[in-house]
This record gives sequence, structure tokens and C-alpha cells, in this order.
Amino acid sequence: MTASRPAPRPAQGPAPRPDPRPAPRRLRRRSPRGAAAPPVPLPPLLRLLIATQLAFNVGFFAVLPFLAGHLGGAVGMAGWLVGFVLGLRTFSQQGLFVVGGALADRHGIRPVVLAGCALRVAGFAWLGYAERTWTVVGAVLLIGFAAALFSPAVESEVAWQAVAFEKAGGRPRTRVLALFTVAGQAGAFVGPLLGALLLAVDFRAVCLAGAGVFVLVLAGHALLLPRRVPGRTRVPVRGAVAPLLRDRGFLALCGAYGACLLAYNQLYLALPAEVERAAGSQAPLAWLFALSSVLVVTAQLPVTRWAGERLDPRRSMAAGLALIAAGFALVAAALPAGRTGAAGLLPAAGFVVLLTLGQMLVVPAARARVPDLAAEGRLGLYTGALSSVSGLVVLLGSAAAGTLLDAGLPPAVPWLLLAAVPAAAVALLPSATAEEGTGGKEGR
Repeated sequence: MTASRPAPRPAQGPAPRPDPRPAPRRLRRRSPRGAAAPPVPLPPLLRLLIATQLAFNVGFFAVLPFLAGHLGGAVGMAGWLVGFVLGLRTFSQQGLFVVGGALADRHGIRPVVLAGCALRVAGFAWLGYAERTWTVVGAVLLIGFAAALFSPAVESEVAWQAVAFEKAGGRPRTRVLALFTVAGQAGAFVGPLLGALLLAVDFRAVCLAGAGVFVLVLAGHALLLPRRVPGRTRVPVRGAVAPLLRDRGFLALCGAYGACLLAYNQLYLALPAEVERAAGSQAPLAWLFALSSVLVVTAQLPVTRWAGERLDPRRSMAAGLALIAAGFALVAAALPAGRTGAAGLLPAAGFVVLLTLGQMLVVPAARARVPDLAAEGRLGLYTGALSSVSGLVVLLGSAAAGTLLDAGLPPAVPWLLLAAVPAAAVALLPSATAEEGTGGKEGR
């Protein structure tokens, strides 16, 4: 009898042990998402690169919004030539991102970023003094090629560092990439304000101020960028493009991301036409653009946090594309009523809100997928290719959208067809298993 009584005690002793075990696991799941513990500070290199994106956009957008007016006014270019020059800038930048990304893989980000900053300084200074067509073209090409060097180098390094930070117990990579997006949008908001102030002097002062920003960026990066990033291997450029072009999962991601960018480009193509119809002028456009910028700066991080807790990257992109499609459908549904004035602008405002929210879901998730799909040592190339292939989608799609808007169709039809593009792009999204069959992966 006495020997049987101690028997329950050992059973009671271990019994409470399973109870405390789930609690630490729940805390560990919550802490990286910032719900139960303060977020782990970003590493110094990530902080530098995020600040870099802010400075890049302050310098760039201090000049870009005023370029077309300068070319058509002070330089005296015809309208078609102004459009051609602006298109050259986009091509020399977006189209050559893949070159800058490949060079970053081969030589590391430091020389590529420093070279890009030096070329941007030279390009802005040249543009400030350019008075003939050929000098303007040369300056614009130099400005675009500079970004084709430093932007994919910085973006790929941010993605690589975000993956490493996530694996070390830091914030999820999508939040880091969302912070990178917020920094860029804040720069795009501040830059035009700086440019508008300096435009009271003249356009040359605007260009020299933009060059000055990049001088500061160049000096800061010469001092602070490490000569070699631990864990990153440098690979030759040769033999990298063919496997990329055979990578169906990555090309599908480019197509879906390109559909998002094509939709966003309608802020500059379809939206102005709708605002003109509803308001009789394009004056309300500035307020709608400001609405988009404020939404990104204030809501990007909360939206990304919410999506990270409930959605995987593919579902986040699918939800974002669905919101974008809904924005186009909203305008299409309202157009038959033919409302004008403030009431007529409400669908356009709704479109801007849905488009911006959709982009908030798509962009960080898409960039977060690239390290999983990139071949070993090729993150720069894949990051650059994402922009270049998507830029080609935007180029071809914008031409088609412009044709639709000028074709004399019922006003709702172009908006319905534009709504179909992001809706169809959901089917292009690579499945979760696609990234498992792509060979070596960055960050793994």
C-alpha cells in the first residue's frame, strides 16, 4: 500500500511540464512580428541602404517633375521630342537594370553604387547647363544609366540583408522591404517640394541641388559602405542570362509584377483623362498624387504587418492585384452615370486608394520572393531583371492602353479591359512549390 502511494507523485511531477512548453513557442511566434516584444534593431548596413533610398529619391524627384516643362519651354523642344527624351531616360534606366544587377553580382555593390552616384552627379550638372538637343539627350542618358547601376545594387543588397536579418530572428523580410518602399516614397514626396522652391531661382539651380544631394550620398557611401559584404560571393557575368530566361517561376513573377506596374502607370495615362472629364481640368491630379504618397508613407508598414500575419507572399500579391482590378472596375462602373464635379471625382479617388493599397501588398511581397527564386550568387541579376522585364511589360502595355483610350470606345470599356490585366495576372503568380525547383537559392 505504502509503495503504491508514491507512484502517483512522479506522474504528477512531469504532468505540469508540457504546460509551460507551448507558452514560449507562442511568444517566439509573436515576437518577430512585433506583437509581444520590441523589434530587433536593423543592422547598420540595412539602415544605411534604406536611408540611401530616401536620399536617392529626394535628389531625383527634385529634378524630374520639372524636366518636361524645362525641355518644352527654355530648350524649345517640340512635344513629341520631349516625350522621346523622357522615354530615353526610362529606357536607359529601367531597361538596363539587369546590367547593373549583373555587375553588382560580379564586383560587389560598393564600386557599382559609387560609380552610379558619380555618374548621376555628372548627369545632373550637365543637364543644368545643357541648351541643345544633343546635350540634353546625353545628360538624360547619363542620368538614367546611373540609376541602372546603383538601384539594382542597392535593392538586391537590401533583399539579401533582409533575408539574413529574418533568419537571425529579426523582422520578416517583407517588413524590411516595406520600410525600404516607405523611405523611397518619402523621398519622392520631399523631392518635388525642394525642386519647386529652387525653381524660383531657375532650372539650373534645381539640377545643381540634385547633383549636390548625390555628392553627399557618394561621400557617405565611400566612407560607410563595406568593401566586402560577409557571406556574399562574387560570380562571373557570363552564363547567367540563359538560365534566368528558362526560369518559368521567375518570369511568371516578372509578368505579375509588371501587371502591377502597368496599372500604377495609369496614374499618368488613364487617370488624367478621367480627371479632365470629371473636373474640366487636370488641377485635381496634384491632390490625388498627394493622396497616394500620403497613403504609402502612413499605411505601408501597417498594411505589410497585417499581411505578414495573415497571408503568405503569393496570397498577398493575389490580394493586391485583386484590389487593383477593383479600382479600375470602380471607375468603369461609375462612368455610365457621367457625373462631373466633386461627385464625378469620387470614383477617381477610390481608384487611387485601391490602386495604392494593392501596390502596398504586391511590391514588398514580390521583392521578398526574388531571393527565393534567384540562382546562387545571382540576386543582383534577378533583381535587375525583375525591373527590366517588368519595364518592358509597362512599355508595351502602356502603348496598348493609350491606343484604347484614343480609340473612341465607350468610356467604361478601356477601364474594364485595364481591370482585366491585374485580374489575369493572379494566374501568373508562381506557386509555393515553384521556388523549390529553381536550383540554388539566395539567402538559403
